[in-house]
Amino acid sequence: MSENKSPIKYFLSGGFGGICTVLAGHPLDTIKVRLQTMPLPAAGQAPLYAGTLDCAKKTIAREGFRGLYKGMSAPITGVAPIFAVSFFGFGLGKRLQQKTPDEELNYTQLFAAGAFSGIFTTTVMAPGERIKCLLQIQQGGNSPQKYSGMVDCAKQLYAEGGMRSIYKGAFATLLRDVPASGMYFLTYEYIQRALAPKAGEQKDASIGLLGTIFAGGMAGIANWAIGMPADVLKSRLQTAPEGSYPNGIRDVFRELMRREGPLALYKGVTPVMLRAFPANAACFIGVEVFMKFLNVVAPGL
Repeated sequence: MSENKSPIKYFLSGGFGGICTVLAGHPLDTIKVRLQTMPLPAAGQAPLYAGTLDCAKKTIAREGFRGLYKGMSAPITGVAPIFAVSFFGFGLGKRLQQKTPDEELNYTQLFAAGAFSGIFTTTVMAPGERIKCLLQIQQGGNSPQKYSGMVDCAKQLYAEGGMRSIYKGAFATLLRDVPASGMYFLTYEYIQRALAPKAGEQKDASIGLLGTIFAGGMAGIANWAIGMPADVLKSRLQTAPEGSYPNGIRDVFRELMRREGPLALYKGVTPVMLRAFPANAACFIGVEVFMKFLNVVAPGL
């Protein structure tokens, strides 16, 4: 992405890119959350899901393909503002560090701009993440459904504990998003610069598209490689009954280490990584396409 882009263009393009992300990646996100939050099996019993493929098969068998899109109303409603705010934060973080609009930032500065965007997104993302996770762990079939949908879930959470309940897990979301967002944008910019044609070389549109797909997909993988442990803790905290963890994420971490060990911090990593590449490739294609559109229809924005 060019250095000389206004934060407003980043805001609008990020919103469009976020919608592309959810449509491409939500089924594997549902599998990720179910693997992360499944109960520990009793002695001698098999776990609820043997892995990513088993979880997908059981979800489809019990709930149909629509089961994989459970909870999508929350991210699809919040995704435009979430990604818009994320890319706005990145654009603003870049602008704050630039001495001139065309100055090319170094990689440390790009990481800092990305991390800055993670602070912005938490305020928007935390409630949607809480609602999404609660809806995703509801099992289909004959199991009773506590929440009928996104709005009902939000109402019940507010009735149970007000805004504090809705924002449960906000600090864990911040711990995930600040370093992960820094790595996300840094990786994308690093690969795009590495693949950019050298001075005097002719630009190839097909190579440019493939470069965006590869850079966006690898950015998603880098994001989750950094953010996965905090995401596991966040999912456990946000889906636990009230009062389960009085000290918040610290109690979740202690219990996880005591009962399951360090590898549990990467529970659900397979569907996350399977989702990360196509979902984030779709995101950055959406961002770049919409940015070009804005450059044509609103060059002075």
